[in-house]
Amino acid sequence: MGSKPDLVPLKKAYYLAVVVGTFALSFLCSILLQHLFYAHAILVVVGITVVAIYMREAFKVQGLERAKMLVAFVLMLQGIAFFVLYFQMPTSLNFFAINNIEHNLFGISVAPEQFQALNPFWIMIASPFLAIAYNNLGERFAMPYKFSLGIALCALSFLTLKFGANFANSNGIMSANWLVLCYAFQSFGELLVSGLGLAMVAQLVPQRIMGFAMGMWFLTSATAAVIAGWVAALTTAPAGLTDATQSLAIYSKVFGNIGYVTAIIALITLILAPKLTEIIRGETHEEQEVTPKYA
Repeated sequence: MGSKPDLVPLKKAYYLAVVVGTFALSFLCSILLQHLFYAHAILVVVGITVVAIYMREAFKVQGLERAKMLVAFVLMLQGIAFFVLYFQMPTSLNFFAINNIEHNLFGISVAPEQFQALNPFWIMIASPFLAIAYNNLGERFAMPYKFSLGIALCALSFLTLKFGANFANSNGIMSANWLVLCYAFQSFGELLVSGLGLAMVAQLVPQRIMGFAMGMWFLTSATAAVIAGWVAALTTAPAGLTDATQSLAIYSKVFGNIGYVTAIIALITLILAPKLTEIIRGETHEEQEVTPKYA
């Protein structure tokens, strides 16, 4: 049957406005891509506005509903941390594969750009196992713990490359197996964070602002993309550098720093996870309701 809006007759004027608006916004985006300063400025303004509206809605309500909305906001911040690492795949990790990874996998010659196919490969491999784990663990594996584990796996993916740099050959070239393992950790982390983002919003945010909050979740990836560009720029080698051993030292240092910082973030999220889980389950507010109040 569908929802009530599905049964409303199509208004051609609205449909035409959507089509024209889509073309206009596409044209505007093509211009903004050539003027990144303005694109970033618009993102900042939109981001601040969206957060302000979300907080206004959160503080309009009381009790568990407000608490859950604030938990959702905290998890969105964790989502930004994840997406910063996720967007290293087509940037710093891709250039790392070009400059410092042997271009064959299990004896098969591959172009360095093809290593990005490892992400969907590991997604397909990991998805059934995580689905089984979710069914078996149920509520014991709550959303905050999934986000914490996802970020921890992302930290491990970069620390893997940091460690693997010690086993590079004399020419500064590492085995492709290290990159395969890096993508495995990254992909498992993606399933635990990015794959559950909309489910998290649906679980914690009231129905009346569900669409707005889902748009806010997608805004986290836009924000993270800008930060990810700054992070990837840290791996830029000096002009004219062609020595793979020197570029390996740059990548190893940056990837190590990314891994250590992300590990600290993962530890903080893990410390917060029990409290966030209590709020999601309503345990904190239930205790407040049954605790007698004395004058």
